[in-house]
Amino acid sequence: MTIKLNHTIVRSRDQREAATFLAEMFDLPAPKPFGPFLDVELGNEVTLAFLDAAADDISAQHYAFLVSDAEFDAIFARIQTRGLDFWADPGRTQKRRINRHDGGRGVYFQDPSGHLLEIITQPYGSE
Repeated sequence: MTIKLNHTIVRSRDQREAATFLAEMFDLPAPKPFGPFLDVELGNEVTLAFLDAAADDISAQHYAFLVSDAEFDAIFARIQTRGLDFWADPGRTQKRRINRHDGGRGVYFQDPSGHLLEIITQPYGSE
């Protein structure tokens, strides 16, 4: 059997705001309720299940997404249109820059709950 990640829970200050933000930024279908969660389905059969949580129950996490060049361009345009901060590195020291690791492009930005989202066009270590 091949083991695949099926879903993970994303604790959020406001699950509707966070789930809608991700769906809109990545041009994904609208979030769907499932029990106490708002689910966002990704293209590789993985679900991000957003859950309301108290601020002190949220630890900022990092979520990296492999995207095509066209998807990168579209998402990056939405980052800029919304006036969001973005960085070339996870330490957030290279503000308003993108990286070019492994011959691709990558950028980091935050969701409304402070989670660090990353989009890359090449998997790290692929070159």
